[in-house]
Amino acid sequence: MPRTIKNILFIMYDQLRYDYLSCAGHQTLETPNIDRVAEMGVRFSNAYVQSPICGASRMSFYTGRYVHSHGAAWNNFPLKVGELTLGDHMREIGVETWLVGKTHMKVDQKGMDRLGITTDSVIGARVSECGFDVFERDDGLWAQGPQGFYDSRRSPYNEYLKSKGYDSENPWHDYANSGVEDDGSVASGWFMQHADMPANIREEDSETPYMTGRAIDFIEMMEAERRGPWLCHLSYIKPHWPYIVPEPYHAMYGHNQIQPVVRSEIEKVNPHPVYAAYMDNANGKAFSRDEVRDKVIPAYMGLIKQCDDQLGRLLAYLEDSGRMDDTMIVITSDHGDYLGDHWLGEKDLFHEQSVKVPLIIYDPSPSADATRGTVCDALVESIDLAATFVEAEGGKVPDHIIEGRSLMPFLHGQSVENWREFVISEFDYSATAQAKALDISPKQARLFMVADRNWKFMHADGGFRPMLFDLLNDPQEFNDLGDNPEYGEIIDIMYERLAQWARRVSQRTAISDETIMGFCGSSRRTGVLLGLYDGTEISADLTELYRGKAGRRYTGAEEDSG
Repeated sequence: MPRTIKNILFIMYDQLRYDYLSCAGHQTLETPNIDRVAEMGVRFSNAYVQSPICGASRMSFYTGRYVHSHGAAWNNFPLKVGELTLGDHMREIGVETWLVGKTHMKVDQKGMDRLGITTDSVIGARVSECGFDVFERDDGLWAQGPQGFYDSRRSPYNEYLKSKGYDSENPWHDYANSGVEDDGSVASGWFMQHADMPANIREEDSETPYMTGRAIDFIEMMEAERRGPWLCHLSYIKPHWPYIVPEPYHAMYGHNQIQPVVRSEIEKVNPHPVYAAYMDNANGKAFSRDEVRDKVIPAYMGLIKQCDDQLGRLLAYLEDSGRMDDTMIVITSDHGDYLGDHWLGEKDLFHEQSVKVPLIIYDPSPSADATRGTVCDALVESIDLAATFVEAEGGKVPDHIIEGRSLMPFLHGQSVENWREFVISEFDYSATAQAKALDISPKQARLFMVADRNWKFMHADGGFRPMLFDLLNDPQEFNDLGDNPEYGEIIDIMYERLAQWARRVSQRTAISDETIMGFCGSSRRTGVLLGLYDGTEISADLTELYRGKAGRRYTGAEEDSG
């Protein structure tokens, strides 16, 4: 019987908040194309990433493993050369796995050198690119300072802009992410006062339309060469900063369409030291100012609107090419964006605005018809997607490696037994100014979140007290109960859950439980017969090779002369 799901289009928008979609309740931002995918499939309303920072979060998506397991705990922390990824799992079941866009993955070059793996080999190229075959990788972070570029690799997007006549060493900044002052000077998108300006680029040449075009080019290549099935990770850089967008999107929204800020003065009273350090950093201070939010958030909404319009272009292409009927579509993000909520900017900590993400899955198979247009409130983790993709393509999930669980039962309306009661997220802030300000060593600069439907708990290494929020009575997470002795029992429960999670079997990845179970009792059939007195305790055939006439005698009173 032919598989209904042939291909998987795995779309990730960078830094897209879960609640900045009209289908998720945003009051002024309209996202009809994302909403359409939600109507075609299932929207998961409680999806959490395994770390609220780009690199670590993405490595969990790509490996199906917690940060605690794969170790790539922050941006530019290498993914260990031995970690298996989506590409490895999918290729094993005959599915090509390709990248179009961003991964934020850094190669474990020392590990590759130690094993003699070169980047110009097939396996070396894949290990260097998080297991993907690369149609186009562009992380979209072409910042340039006195010490050079943040990302020193070649930028395909910059080369494209140069070919289109954008005359600059770094057109990513000078055109795609900057406006123009009245006197003709560059109005850099790095300065948030310019967020309401149009980016100085033709809209069709800006980052999101460009990457959409590359995704279409990829699908056309696969069709022309009659290859497949495939998984394409289409990974956009937007609506990630710099917060600037080309016209007409720069003027679609105004400060009067910004939703009310979610913050309270009570959060500044005896704040947790780590939280206080983040409120006091440059992003927190900036986004605590209303003029910053009034400039940035309309641009952020414009970036999302452009993403949605380009999704409409992609959906039209899938329909016209006949691929809509056999392609699973997944829409998600690597983390959110505080945008001034909780007196914070960027991401990093564990409030909903940062650690919860949108997750929408369209399954084209008839078995998913009953759940179309529904919302699932199960506690979902980003690592569940790796398991989902393997099962969707007919494979058996290697659960000794992949730590997530398949979401296919939810897509098909099936009951799920023993689903998780809590979710975990981690944050290693050892490479940040906050760790230095707190005088914390790299091994101590770690945060862990345990959250269920009622409570959200954060443990901070380094001798700090925990944080705790009552999500039922304080859904906006204003009142930190972590130092309130009345909640000691809840804190104990959360610590036991954290300990339970930490005790999981996560490093025994070279052998499956099924194989281990096959060992039970098999040693006797290979001749290892421990615990016997005279052999009558077991079946005679197991001792057959250990009975019979002995050979030449070398022991005893008289040696056999032969």
